[in-house]
Amino acid sequence: MESTESSYVSSPEAARNRSPPPPKSLNSENAEKPTYIRFLVSNAAAGSVIGKGGATITEFQSKSGARIQLSRSHELFPGTSDRIIMVSGAIDDILKAMELVLAKLLNELNIKDNDDAEPRTKVRLIVSNSSCGSIIGKGGATIKSFIDGSQAGIKISPQDNNFYGLNDRLVTVTGTLDEQLRAIDLILSKLCEDPHYSQAMHAPFSYAVATATYNSMSYASNGAGVKFPNHKEDQSNSITIGVSDEHIGLVLGRGGRSIMEISQVSGARIKISDRGDFMSGTTDRKVTITGSQRAIRQAESMIMQKVANTTERVMD
Repeated sequence: MESTESSYVSSPEAARNRSPPPPKSLNSENAEKPTYIRFLVSNAAAGSVIGKGGATITEFQSKSGARIQLSRSHELFPGTSDRIIMVSGAIDDILKAMELVLAKLLNELNIKDNDDAEPRTKVRLIVSNSSCGSIIGKGGATIKSFIDGSQAGIKISPQDNNFYGLNDRLVTVTGTLDEQLRAIDLILSKLCEDPHYSQAMHAPFSYAVATATYNSMSYASNGAGVKFPNHKEDQSNSITIGVSDEHIGLVLGRGGRSIMEISQVSGARIKISDRGDFMSGTTDRKVTITGSQRAIRQAESMIMQKVANTTERVMD
């Protein structure tokens, strides 16, 4: 995905001098408001952040006051082999945590230069498509000001439509650690002004469902669920699938959160049969999905992926 990034903005060519660590967040109004930032790390780098027995991540959380969460090893950002880290808390706490994490990753690279110049590296932030406009600004004015203010290179990838349910883009920040942190402060302070960005803080941050592929013949073998097309599927755009009674809670989620998320992302309507109302000859509950063919495929794929992930963990 990174190879397709827009290049209409790039790192300034002016000579860069080492700057002191970034100050407290520039936006005092939003400094204490709970928010979050997500970014990508390789699987190996994720292990470095976690540390033995979780010691490193526990230390970073204690020092910064921010919460640091990682997606699981099989939960990758679509189109990459990278895991997701989410750091949440007040902006100043997030910046401190980011400084600890990025410094740790920089140290792991073990970069050796003959001169005194600081190494310039990349960090890829995940930002929802709807919030990227606030970073770009009218005619690119905001992002240009961020580049000038931080001396970091900032590029925003185009939206990727190859994955169902993916509404996020990558914002790549290139520079020294200090430059990256200043850019992240500017970006995050701007995102905090967007109410839609803050509302997504408690949404799931893994992409296991987004990368699921649709295969109508793949469910009978694992016993997790079996597809039963309705006789009037072509006319009504509706199918009924079976999900074992023990796994139905995964589809519903706490307080119905999972099923609402699946419905919102896919655009399909989902109805689950009452307790004891099973597919004929099975103990599978009926899950009826209604909508366009694409919406049905996406919702079905998301449902079965949730069940499949649990089945895989049990088998492991």
